[in-house]
Amino acid sequence: MAMSKKVLLSGIQPSGKAHIGNYFGALKQWVDLQDSHECFIMIADYHALHTLRNPVDMSENIKNVLLDFLAIGLDPKKVTLFKQSDISPHAELAWIFETLTTMPYLMRAHAYKDAEAKNKEINVGTFNYPMLQAADILLYSPDIVPVGADQRQHVEISRDTAEKFNNTYGEIFKIPKEMIVEAVEVVPGTDGRKMSKSYGNTIPLFAEYEEIKKAVMSIVTDSSGELPQNVFAIHKLFRSEDELKKIYEEKAGKYKELKELLIEDLEKFIAPLRERRKEFENDLPKALAILKAGGEKAKAVAGAKMAEVRKKIGVDVY
Repeated sequence: MAMSKKVLLSGIQPSGKAHIGNYFGALKQWVDLQDSHECFIMIADYHALHTLRNPVDMSENIKNVLLDFLAIGLDPKKVTLFKQSDISPHAELAWIFETLTTMPYLMRAHAYKDAEAKNKEINVGTFNYPMLQAADILLYSPDIVPVGADQRQHVEISRDTAEKFNNTYGEIFKIPKEMIVEAVEVVPGTDGRKMSKSYGNTIPLFAEYEEIKKAVMSIVTDSSGELPQNVFAIHKLFRSEDELKKIYEEKAGKYKELKELLIEDLEKFIAPLRERRKEFENDLPKALAILKAGGEKAKAVAGAKMAEVRKKIGVDVY
């Protein structure tokens, strides 16, 4: 399959409501790059099984992520949207990679170390998941994989795995590069920590006006410096720093007014996304047809790569 554009692969787990941290940390880059790159964007539903074991929630979350993708402006004519579980080579290739990878190597993975540090009972999936992630990436021969700074290791493991396979069986996998978006590596939440569902400090990406208001009013104001840092850090996603500094100097100490201005700017930004999402929600069969068609396209690419792998490892005897 000749692809003249550079190939980009990324994805997100279907785990609850998208927030503005997800948007500025990842989703926006996909939208910005869809014209210049051949994009494969995946709903990583099998990865979500580590934590999500309710089938009703899983189905709902998958549909919600799909609606989020379409609402933010990912164009199915330019982007291949698919779900991981529709493409069986992901799990198949992960197994082949597992046979090449040692346990001490996987014990260095962040997810495993975090679980171990918290004395959690670690399932085999959590231990092995970097292998499934390597398969997710390497099946599509991407040139770049946009990730947050905290996920750089995933791409490094994929690179190591590609090299290990290439050295063992012969050149077949392209070595991917990560693409870190420096300016918005970490979007702060309402409490000043990284915005994260697990901290409950998010501003939902498709929030209704009242929800926006409630979230902004709950932002912890840290007045140690000249500016209320947490309010300012979120606000600069929507206006230039120079413009904001002027406003914040004029309204020094007037935290309520500054928060009200942030609410206005958030509503301006979110309202059109919210409306688009409702349009897609009203025609769910159409949205699902887009996902299914994307799956067929992804299947063709992943299937072709998997056929090469089978040849290389010697199991293709017919």
